[in-house]
Amino acid sequence: MKFKGLGGAWVLSVAAVLAGCGGQDPATSGASASAGGSVSASQAGNGPSFSTLGTRTSTAQQVPMTQGNGQKWFDYDRPADFPGVTALPTQYIKMSDGAELAATITLPAKADGTAADGKFPVILIQTSYNKRVGSYVPALGGADPYMVQRGYATVVVDVRGTGNSDGVWRAFDEREQQDYGEVVNWVANQAWSNGSIGVYGVSYLGITAMLTASQGNPAVKAAFPIVPIGDGYRDIVFTGGQVNPTFIPLWLGLVTGLGSVPFDSLQTDPQKGFTQIVQHLLSAVTDFQGPTIVKAVTGDSNTAYDGDFWKTRSPLEVAKNVKVPTFVVGGLHDLFQRSEPLWFENLKQNTTTKLLIGPWTHIQAGGVPSDGLPADGVPAMNHIELMWFDQYLKGMNAKADSVPNVTQFVQGYGHYVSTSNWPHPDMQATALYLHGDKSLSASQPVAGEQSNTILQAPVFGLCSLSTSQWTAGIAGFVPLPCLSEDTFNQIPSANFRTPVLADDLYLNGPIEADVWISTTSLDASLSVRVSDYDPATGKSLAITNGLLTASHRAVDDTRSRFINGLRIQPWHPFTQAAVQPVNMNEPMLLPVEIFPTSAMIPKGHQLQISIASSNLPQGLPPLVTLVKGAVGAMTILNDDKHVSKVVLPVVPNTALK
Repeated sequence: MKFKGLGGAWVLSVAAVLAGCGGQDPATSGASASAGGSVSASQAGNGPSFSTLGTRTSTAQQVPMTQGNGQKWFDYDRPADFPGVTALPTQYIKMSDGAELAATITLPAKADGTAADGKFPVILIQTSYNKRVGSYVPALGGADPYMVQRGYATVVVDVRGTGNSDGVWRAFDEREQQDYGEVVNWVANQAWSNGSIGVYGVSYLGITAMLTASQGNPAVKAAFPIVPIGDGYRDIVFTGGQVNPTFIPLWLGLVTGLGSVPFDSLQTDPQKGFTQIVQHLLSAVTDFQGPTIVKAVTGDSNTAYDGDFWKTRSPLEVAKNVKVPTFVVGGLHDLFQRSEPLWFENLKQNTTTKLLIGPWTHIQAGGVPSDGLPADGVPAMNHIELMWFDQYLKGMNAKADSVPNVTQFVQGYGHYVSTSNWPHPDMQATALYLHGDKSLSASQPVAGEQSNTILQAPVFGLCSLSTSQWTAGIAGFVPLPCLSEDTFNQIPSANFRTPVLADDLYLNGPIEADVWISTTSLDASLSVRVSDYDPATGKSLAITNGLLTASHRAVDDTRSRFINGLRIQPWHPFTQAAVQPVNMNEPMLLPVEIFPTSAMIPKGHQLQISIASSNLPQGLPPLVTLVKGAVGAMTILNDDKHVSKVVLPVVPNTALK
């Protein structure tokens, strides 16, 4: 890396939208009391050390994966085996506690429209959004005729307490997860099933797929999750210790709105249908949706902090149990941007795993309005799905194992780039330091450098990339420049920039910002945004961002990621016991986890790090914390005693060729 001067239809649309370098560093030396942890001696080597991150249990370091040299994309397709598809009448699967779950079975059909004879491998989809809606919006759980005509039965099930199914919905709780296994057993034993099952789905449906795969039923042979969550707490609901005020209420409302109407039951058994409506709505108000929002906002100890509630709802916790070949699809600006590469990193130890990350928000990854594929040799998504299931459900020689292990769209470069591993095997952690003149450079700050003060208020970031990202991409339909440009959000921020780049700068991986601050309040929020600044136009394009509440600054280094001696991805416990005091005007170090990205900042531009006191679309502190830090002044410290820096995942530009 060289710098000049340094030398060297409206309702259905909304439904679809929601579906889905080295040496001792003063900033870490002797700073564990404020930072919540420092680099341990065993981790301070100069070579790359990759440690699996993503679960609440410490994991051993592992050797970087080298498989994948010479792997290339190819377009896999074949003619349909059957001329049509047919859906059977809704069937009900009885669970061990007596509750009945509604299922739609779609089978290959003959030319006359009747079901084809024989047994078929099955694609299983389990949805909370109502399977009837999925028949109109495939991302929400509809059978894909392309796959059915190529010899796959598709089973779509309304999970407990939604759609036409009995019971109470509690979002991936133990009872719902038990249902997954019972559904698999039922499917495997049907007359039209050959006993081989592939789990598939977008968003919630991808999460149920991974939880089902983790149960180890031998009937489940492969998985194809699109934008699945990994960690319910850190990915979205309480990012940085702050409750998400945009997507979460929207999502809970979506499940309630779509999942409360049992269309099939109302037609076949109106009395049962009306009973289900009442049950679903009452449980939403009194049992889960309503109470969960209230608890989050008020700082309930079991909800606002990490613990068993979130561990149950964090599928990465059981990734070690997934032994079937898995193809993971993610998005650079997806809701679960943080965990999608972590899925690959955890699964690759167990089974054949591939990762594809596109330039997508949540809904774009689900094909709304389009995922833009094929592009750069990456085929259409259903062709990839066919290749995967043909190989691992039908046993055909589809050569699915020969496609690249990792394929990512590189923002700024404008193309997909493939490699053998994630994190990128050539990535090195590189520290750039914040200076009093708001420059960003490889030289450490010296004594006497000025500090920078910004206003504390919980309303910044209202129109930003985060607005689009945390509404799952809905806001992206509004043609506002501020949804992609970061220029508007520079106003309340302290903006630190490198000199003009003499070479392209390729970033691929997680990012950490270690920022020393003091505050006039009793708590504070720190939003750190990474963007590409064009000095010729004065505009900046947002790349990625991170968020942290000051009282949640504690770090567990046994679960954090270190590369060549630098911590580049901190693990915050976010437990009630880990909360640290915030004293007025007392310096403290905030290690901010910035979600991973793949981006190239072209020569002639500048890397910009923008620090603000809030990012409203992404997070708002629970009420008690919000009151403590809603108004005040935050000072960013950057001198020889308070070394603020950003640790970047730099990859040689040759990797883009």
